Amino acid sequence: MDRTAERPVIAAARSVKRRGPRLSRADRTPLGLWFWEIDRVLLLLVSMLVAIGLVAVAAASPVAAQKLSTTTASLDPLYYFYRQLMWVMVGVPVMLGVSMLPKPQARRFAIYGTIAFAALLFLVPLIGTAVNGAQRWIGSGVFRLQPSEFLKPFFAVSLAWVLSLRLHDQSLPVVPLSFVLTGVIAVLLMGQPDLGQTIIFAATWFVLVLVAGLSMRIMAMLGAAGIAGIVLAYFFYPVAQQRINIWLFESGDSYQVDKAHATLTAGGLIGTGPGAGLAKFQLPEAHTDYIFSVIGEEFGIIACIAIAILYLAIIVRVLVRLLDEEDSFLILAVTALIAQFGGQAIINMAVNTQLFPSKGMTLPFISYGGSSFIALSIGMGLLLSLTRRNPYAARVSMTRNWNKK
Repeated sequence: MDRTAERPVIAAARSVKRRGPRLSRADRTPLGLWFWEIDRVLLLLVSMLVAIGLVAVAAASPVAAQKLSTTTASLDPLYYFYRQLMWVMVGVPVMLGVSMLPKPQARRFAIYGTIAFAALLFLVPLIGTAVNGAQRWIGSGVFRLQPSEFLKPFFAVSLAWVLSLRLHDQSLPVVPLSFVLTGVIAVLLMGQPDLGQTIIFAATWFVLVLVAGLSMRIMAMLGAAGIAGIVLAYFFYPVAQQRINIWLFESGDSYQVDKAHATLTAGGLIGTGPGAGLAKFQLPEAHTDYIFSVIGEEFGIIACIAIAILYLAIIVRVLVRLLDEEDSFLILAVTALIAQFGGQAIINMAVNTQLFPSKGMTLPFISYGGSSFIALSIGMGLLLSLTRRNPYAARVSMTRNWNKK
């Protein structure tokens, strides 16, 4: 019997079994699996944020371009829009590429990223460059990056992995270890100074230990320690004292927050129209920290409310996906990433509405910024990777025992 004649037929049959039409349910290639396992609703919501961000940067770009122009050289009014478009063209593929990582590889990627960018954070006081009085960056020009921005998502996933070990072995001192690691990062950030990032890292740790299942007594002690830390920061950390004085006691230079609030409300409900805003030219950092106010002036309070709802929809979508998740690491990691993302958005919008003191924090996927956008893309890519799931796998809701005694 001639077996060689059967081999092409067998190979062809195996090929058909392994792979169907491109992106069909039978497609077993990495791209096909990614397409059916990814949370396409979450991806759509994030894409909407990116599109809104491009429109917002285009509206705010003339302000920053005018301030950097001189009598001999002037920047194109859309200079920062073109640069943001470049960062989007880099960041979106990064986000999609990271989202294709299997969960174990995504975890390892985050651990390696934590080690690398923590090392760079230690180097900032030695070789970092200062901008607007803060030494937060390494490098210069287009190659300048902010290590703390990149460390944020990596550290959240790595911290979740460390704390998830406690659920398997209660004797492991992972909570004190995570506290020490977060404290070291906080000290480095306060030295830059970067109060906003310090708060984000500390809040991420607090959320993680809360979800990890610490007793309420310990959580109450941590809450009291946090309040004590704020009081100590007010008396011994000049940056915090200045921000709190402006916010609570209206003493000191409140020019930034006053102009932000005035710009936000200048457009009324429906705004002055794209490019028609005038109050935005009085704003410092209109294309970054205070871009939400620019949106309020040109597109109205209604547009600001819609953006807030969009952020809320992303947070709710992610948390709903966790309702039937049983892996402790995935629950902690996804919670940490979405807490970071949502916390940063809330802080930025609260600063623009004078609910919080000025923090120098960007609005995720909307504000201009290379380091910020790429870091957010990595974080969202990790979030998309860790929330991937087989649509045909059996799931048991974590709420199944809520009503049982």
